Amino acid sequence: MSEERMETMDDYKEELEASFRELHVGDIVDGTVIGVSEDGVTVDLKYYTQGFISRSELSDDPTFNVMEDLHEGDEIRASILKMDNGDGSIALSRKAAVAVLAWDKLQEMMDNKEVLTVQILETVKAGVVTYVEGIRAFIPASQLSDAYVENTSDWLDKDVDVRIITCDPEKKRLVLSGREVARDRRREERRRRIDAMQPGTVLEGTVQTIKPYGAFVDLGDGIDGLVHISQMSVKRVNNPAEVVKEGEKVKVKILKVADGKISLSMKALEDAPVQEKEEAVDISQYTTKENATTSLGDLLKGFKFD
Repeated sequence: MSEERMETMDDYKEELEASFRELHVGDIVDGTVIGVSEDGVTVDLKYYTQGFISRSELSDDPTFNVMEDLHEGDEIRASILKMDNGDGSIALSRKAAVAVLAWDKLQEMMDNKEVLTVQILETVKAGVVTYVEGIRAFIPASQLSDAYVENTSDWLDKDVDVRIITCDPEKKRLVLSGREVARDRRREERRRRIDAMQPGTVLEGTVQTIKPYGAFVDLGDGIDGLVHISQMSVKRVNNPAEVVKEGEKVKVKILKVADGKISLSMKALEDAPVQEKEEAVDISQYTTKENATTSLGDLLKGFKFD
């Protein structure tokens, strides 16, 4: 004859915890779906009474379908609206919980300057609309790109990398910027190209701007460098305009690359020995930021000296 198992306190652990647990309006709770109908879903909260989420409190998404999108056994998170919905259940809202949690996450994303990829879903006055974490977000036309945007409708259905610049849950205001991300990437790409340049490289550029202290030379790809007045010629220069003019093509040698800035010299090419100077003038093969590797010994090959 088998012995009958004696019940212990562990058999009633969940019931005991539920009896001491306190829930309040506004709390966000986790539960398990135990019933699904066209009117909503019933949720087991591991509490002495169950919860119910009406269809209207499940989602704002017009494509949401209760019978297709939720099933028994699904874990769900919701906010308590009322402790009694009139039928003995706790009234819950899934979309309210989603909104509360989403704004917290959005604030964290903004604080961390996280880059998000969003799809443009519609155009409105002065901008476009998308959604992040289920929250409607606005991107002003001026913030779509670092270039001028003439027609926002051209951006419909396109993916854009953005950063959150305004997150205001009280006013339900979420504003994004693609311009900031584009500018940061452009600056990073420029710095990367500059860092790849090596001192000693001879390049051809165009005089962009003349200042009292020197001339800025456009080296292409949005990169420029400064030829200081002291590096313009072996002769004394009182005004850079004496040596160069805006729009003029000049050959320059990279002296130094530091902190995203390029120091150039025209004098270094002028100072060079005759053979080296001629080689520098015929330096087109190096104008793609490659280093000139021709040594003086190579240049003097074939010459006889008595």
